[in-house]
Amino acid sequence: MNKLVVITGGTSGLGFEIAKQLSNWGEFDVCLIGKSKEKLNTALSHLPKSVFGFNGDVSNEEFVKNVFNTLAEKGYNIEYLFNCAGIGLFGDPDNNDATKTESIIKTNLIGTILTTNYAIPLMEKHGGKIVNILSTAALKGNPLESVYCASKWGVRGFTESLKEYFKQSKIKVVGVYPGGMNTDFWNNSRDYVSLERSSKFMNPADVANIIINNVTENSVSVADIVIERP
Repeated sequence: MNKLVVITGGTSGLGFEIAKQLSNWGEFDVCLIGKSKEKLNTALSHLPKSVFGFNGDVSNEEFVKNVFNTLAEKGYNIEYLFNCAGIGLFGDPDNNDATKTESIIKTNLIGTILTTNYAIPLMEKHGGKIVNILSTAALKGNPLESVYCASKWGVRGFTESLKEYFKQSKIKVVGVYPGGMNTDFWNNSRDYVSLERSSKFMNPADVANIIINNVTENSVSVADIVIERP
């Protein structure tokens, strides 16, 4: 059976850095899942041929189901699932209309739940690790991030429940809580985080390295990783 790493939101930012570093190990095939076809093609052009991808929305159950059915048909065991896909829209709490709220909840929370749900059968026999990338916004409330915090606190609850469910099993669950990184995550929120400000945030390659070193260490079990800006 072929060992596989699956990374949602793997076409840019932290997800792409995780894909780049793990694909260079040569131990795994790597599968990226990205919403933008253009970004997916660009990411794949900068990665080894062992990396492949699927273009679609992780909050679309039929899409997610088809992706993991395809991976099962190809005989893959998922060694690691990195749930990195996420969006952030920020502002005053009286500006959270249904469209804005739904878009954040669907990607950040529902997408994480769906990809995990369909990945589990490809882990059950041989074991694997589910790595949910949250945010320090899942640990505290921020005044202009009410719905974003709500979505990440939801993922935190989901992650903690998974830990309890899979306790003593071959499947392990890790929650990762990084602070702000210098990625294009902020491009749609420049009124909240300026280009100058985000340029001083953490390098996603450094954050990816910390996550990978902790998650792939099998001599100990790491349950949570908090990575804050200095």
